[in-house]
Amino acid sequence: MSRIGNKPIEIPAGVEVKIDGCTVTVKGPKGTLSNEFSPVITVKQEGNEILVTRPSDVAAHRSLHGLTRTLISNMVIGVTEGYKKELEVNGVGYRVQKQGKDLVMNLGYSHQVIMPEIEGISIEVPGPNSIIISGPDKQKVGQFAAEVREKRPPEPYKGKGIKYVGEYIRRKEGKAGKGGKK
Repeated sequence: MSRIGNKPIEIPAGVEVKIDGCTVTVKGPKGTLSNEFSPVITVKQEGNEILVTRPSDVAAHRSLHGLTRTLISNMVIGVTEGYKKELEVNGVGYRVQKQGKDLVMNLGYSHQVIMPEIEGISIEVPGPNSIIISGPDKQKVGQFAAEVREKRPPEPYKGKGIKYVGEYIRRKEGKAGKGGKK
């Protein structure tokens, strides 16, 4: 039995859910999200709850059961509260700023790295060394944050680069120093 899949999803006030066959559309104060799910899994609304059921205990159905329920739950949370990822930029001369809808980063390269804001995502730059990426779609927020971090991942010697707030960077010791082989 899937413990996660069997849990009903509460629909908060102000959220509208529309189930059309395999497509589930969730509309709330932060936006509208729509996703298409496997036709094998049954999604139905009873009152202010969404129930997800599976036809049998086949391994494929069991895995889809929990996945479908979690994705729908993430959609409901996204349109009510939204998701956000915070990034931190460390390094001498490393700076970020927002110009119009673009995120402009100085990351020690000979050029500036410019990333345009994509639809459904908002970028905030509260300081020269921090970035906040937010939006209703958990997958888009995480993917965009990963793409920003990829431009200069943190290195293990000095810790320079872009990292998530709270991320632990395993540090390494530098060269052994003087002496060595002759």
